[in-house]
Amino acid sequence: MAETATPANPETLRAARRSPASHLAPTFESGSVAGTVALKEIPFQTMVGIRVDRNSDAGARLASVAGGLPAACGEIGGDERATTLWLGPEEFLVVAPESAHDSLGGDLVRALVEALGDDPGQVVDLSANRTTFELSGIRARDVLEKGCSLDLHPRAFSTGTALATEIGNIPAMLFKTGEDSFRIFPRASFADFLGRWLLDGMREYASPEVP
Repeated sequence: MAETATPANPETLRAARRSPASHLAPTFESGSVAGTVALKEIPFQTMVGIRVDRNSDAGARLASVAGGLPAACGEIGGDERATTLWLGPEEFLVVAPESAHDSLGGDLVRALVEALGDDPGQVVDLSANRTTFELSGIRARDVLEKGCSLDLHPRAFSTGTALATEIGNIPAMLFKTGEDSFRIFPRASFADFLGRWLLDGMREYASPEVP
């Protein structure tokens, strides 16, 4: 008699996951300096790629689910549920907590797919495509400026701005979330290299002699 496979417990599968930079977590912690600069990974965030004309009926429906679509390069949209980054005139990245897969009366991806309907456009679950680093502290900008081509001075890169750039020659989205805090969205395959690059840039601030 053939045996019937028992479906894996979702919680067991969830516990077995490993984020792209999970192996660096202890190094991130030991390399961070309280009050100066700190680095951590925020794993398993929900990320959804959208392609749509924001001025179309479909764009309006998707905006109602995502909390708004940004109108120009550098701007962000969204609400307390999700943040939407501008990637191009008709391309956006919706970023939400991991729990968004189980919220909004279903999951975020399904809600966005349903909002697009049969209209021209695209909704793709990209949650496994990128990870998220958070770099914070009074020296965070100094670390980034060692290998980022953007002008990161607050006059040019204010809180609430997100731009595509390169950091240590790695392409990534950079989002300034606060006066001294940034979120970095690299592709998963680049997470190890970029994580180590950021740690190396933080190294000089671990010395007590550095003010």
